[in-house]
Amino acid sequence: MQYMNIEELRDYCLAVKNAEECTSFGEDFMSYKIMNKVFAFFRLNPKDGEHFVVLKCDPDRTVELREKYYGIIKGYYAGATLTWNSVYIQRDVPDALIAELIQHSVEEVVKKLPKKDRTKYDGK
Repeated sequence: MQYMNIEELRDYCLAVKNAEECTSFGEDFMSYKIMNKVFAFFRLNPKDGEHFVVLKCDPDRTVELREKYYGIIKGYYAGATLTWNSVYIQRDVPDALIAELIQHSVEEVVKKLPKKDRTKYDGK
């Protein structure tokens, strides 16, 4: 099975409407924001050699995903919460699901924005 690589992950994040790429967590971290809110981040050089992306997720869905996939675990650097997951890009998580989870993360961020910012982001 061929897995997503770090460049493809970056491309998926940058394809998000109005996405901004930055290194707000340090030079070894790439983070992606919309409306100045982070929806994804990952290390360029992970200590264990396995690349993963940290994504925001609905808590109910988090439980289901963590039970189903070995490659989805508690979000590193995100504390003890069900709202962030670490998604390993070279384990058992299909690329299509990773892409969908990036979009889901964006949706989770957008729904927490103030109404005026949601309206601006949605273009309404």
